[in-house]
Amino acid sequence: MDKLIYTAMTGAKGTMGQQAAVANNLANVSTTGFRAELHRLRAVPVRSEALPSRAFVVDATVGTDFTPGPLAYTGRTLDVAVNGQGWLAITMPNGSEAYTRSGSLVADENGVLRTQLGFEVAGDAGPIALPPDNVIEIGGDGSISAIPTDGNRNAANVVGRLKLVNPPVENLIRGEDGLFRLPAGQVAPADENVRVSGGHVEGSNVNMVEQMVTMISLTRNYETQMQMLQRAQENDRAATKVISVS
Repeated sequence: MDKLIYTAMTGAKGTMGQQAAVANNLANVSTTGFRAELHRLRAVPVRSEALPSRAFVVDATVGTDFTPGPLAYTGRTLDVAVNGQGWLAITMPNGSEAYTRSGSLVADENGVLRTQLGFEVAGDAGPIALPPDNVIEIGGDGSISAIPTDGNRNAANVVGRLKLVNPPVENLIRGEDGLFRLPAGQVAPADENVRVSGGHVEGSNVNMVEQMVTMISLTRNYETQMQMLQRAQENDRAATKVISVS
């Protein structure tokens, strides 16, 4: 009974955590470049001087689905999508580096290229500043060209190049802000093999139908765990009654 209570109690708690992750996935089904969260549970015996009759259920695997999402054509000059594996590097306010697949970029009032959340997009040679009154084009290698809107339209100038990286996904750590980082503040080197498509954005890789089915399954699992707790309570009452009579 003791083992049943601990397994059911921690199982219900872990299931609630999984439900929260699935709810977050569903909330980001339309978020550009979003990567679905993955959770797995397992039972762990409690080590103590008493009999090994207790077990906790823990969230053993908190991972990420790195499957690329679908590309959508927007025609917007500052939209960019990574083809296949790879990441866009961004510079955080504290100077550290983070990585994202969300390529819907904007230029601030100073022409500095930023993400929609306001983080500075990293270039191979530092920040990327876009000149005014120019048409911007992003090449497959991440190079950014500025074409004057007047005068010689053939005089395209390369104003910077996106820093494109491809670190091993097993080394990436997901932050609460949805961005990915390497451990201990490490910085990934630029990878010449990463390619991008200008005028496109990558959609979320969340499968809505799959997540809805998972949510239903988790709800039923939670109900089962609660029923197990109720059954343990009933067994405890019955045992107490038998002992008191005897």
